[in-house]
Amino acid sequence: MTDNAYAVTRLRRLRGLRLCNALVAALVLHACFASAAAIAPGTQPQNDAATTNSGAITQVALHVEPPAQASPVVPVPPSEQYPELYRDVELAHLFPDSKTFADMVPLEPPSQIAANYTSAKQQPGFNLGDFVKRNFALPARESKSYVSDPNQDVVSHIDTLWTVLRREPDSTASRWSSLLPLPDPYIVPGDRFDEIYYWDSYFIMLGLEASGRHAMVVDALKNFAALIDRYGHIPNGNRTYYLSRSQPPFFAQMVRLVADKDGDAVYAQYLPQLRREYAYWMNGSEGLAAGHASRHVVRLADGTLLNRYWDERAAPRDESYREDVASSQQTPQRNPEDLWRNLRAGGETGWDFSSRWFADGKTLATVDVTSLAPVDLNCLLVDLERALAKAYRMRGDVTHAENMAQRAATRADTIRRVLWDPQLQAFGDYDFVHRTLTHKLTAATVYPLYTGVASRQQAKAVAVTLQREMLRPGGLVTTRVASGQQWDAPNGWAPLQYLAVIGLRRYSEAALAQTIATRWIRTNVSYYQHTGKLVEKYDVEAAAPGVAAGGGEYPLQDGFGWTNGVLRTLLALYPQAVSSSRPSDIPAGPAGVSAAAASAAAAPKNTHRLQGMRVNP
Repeated sequence: MTDNAYAVTRLRRLRGLRLCNALVAALVLHACFASAAAIAPGTQPQNDAATTNSGAITQVALHVEPPAQASPVVPVPPSEQYPELYRDVELAHLFPDSKTFADMVPLEPPSQIAANYTSAKQQPGFNLGDFVKRNFALPARESKSYVSDPNQDVVSHIDTLWTVLRREPDSTASRWSSLLPLPDPYIVPGDRFDEIYYWDSYFIMLGLEASGRHAMVVDALKNFAALIDRYGHIPNGNRTYYLSRSQPPFFAQMVRLVADKDGDAVYAQYLPQLRREYAYWMNGSEGLAAGHASRHVVRLADGTLLNRYWDERAAPRDESYREDVASSQQTPQRNPEDLWRNLRAGGETGWDFSSRWFADGKTLATVDVTSLAPVDLNCLLVDLERALAKAYRMRGDVTHAENMAQRAATRADTIRRVLWDPQLQAFGDYDFVHRTLTHKLTAATVYPLYTGVASRQQAKAVAVTLQREMLRPGGLVTTRVASGQQWDAPNGWAPLQYLAVIGLRRYSEAALAQTIATRWIRTNVSYYQHTGKLVEKYDVEAAAPGVAAGGGEYPLQDGFGWTNGVLRTLLALYPQAVSSSRPSDIPAGPAGVSAAAASAAAAPKNTHRLQGMRVNP
């Protein structure tokens, strides 16, 4: 098949999916929902007494325009453009990080490279590493060398890092690159992650706003709107190999963040993108039978709709190809496609990986994401439905506004009923296949507080549970299980601290909110003072400062976007949490910063910035 024919075939498939997403939005709102008042952001949380539902509203259809923009690159992942070569390169371990080859740019049309590979590998003396060097290039990226200043406090350090982590619009990307070009400047998380990531970006935007960089916040929102316009949804990140899934849907939160500064007209401005985002998550809901699931949608036995994480592909992840193949080889008793789809769906959760998703509670081989209706995803979709209701009101469309408000109220009621775990006195995930809660306590229990979904009684119980079971010297621990995965004990993550703090404040649990925030701030600042770094995650159980967190599929990452954003935001809320934050304020600081900088400079770069490659003769 020629490159043009292959591209046309793939584009037809993509357009079919996008058209399906658009059409489903015209169908999913035909259902009638009981009338109830939604809790809009900023209003008081749900009272303990259940709201009585009565009546129904007129059936309406939501019209969604087809995606407005064409993709500037062929939206096909590398593992499908040249599958045999891709598999051979990844399994030969030419690069320390599987993501490296996924991000490399073909120097010729992929079909030509694939054909050349089929011929060349039969020749005597063929060398796979040399073939890759001749046919691919590392992506061009701006090099920004930065060494922390020991005399700079942590707020100034973060404000400086925004410039270091800023990337300019991708105007010259190859049409065969895996990079999905963005029209406006953007902030990357840092280190291995040199592209945007969906849910990371919301917490980065919070920090940018706290730093007085509102224009960059607007740029971020415009970039995500552009991705929705092209592909019908926001992918996991702006890479072709992320198009088959999304991430926790924070787009409505992003719209609200900009609207808080620029006015509520922003909701109406981004209504088309909010509708397409919702259509993506609700695709498959129309006509779905009770007790069944389709794509991201689950209809419970009582007919109630909830959502799950999902991925359209059932193949090894491009960015973790070797690891996923190895996982399937180590579990021959499991269908590899089922395993791979669940690993991919785990990527969509943002919690990749955690015992939260493991059927046996401890091993990756039992990962089972697609059987669960998770509390965090469904709370975020309540907020998306509320945002749509507000956007319709801004447009004067009362019928659609009421419909969406009722959908939000119905989902919120379901969360309070179905996802509340009396055994844990916390919210959890529901296994709809086995019709039971998973009974795993995780920091995701804070989402119903953050979104105002919890009743006051539930919120009070969650606060008690958090303080008794999850609070550690360095902040909130992610779970109580030490599995070796990065989204488990002893690690704490910036977004979960922020969501907990805001959620607890919303329900007047100010003392616990301040305790969590203060401990997290001090953990971050202490690590910065000893190393000059802000990193992706922290060991919140560490007995000594400067102890690096571990776990997961890659080394601890420096940078780091959402850590910077949350720390900058929490310091604005709790400025008295630390009295000093410069490395030079402690005796070991300057030497620690120097040592960390030297170590970073000497370390091999295992993604875009890799200068050489390991070649197997």
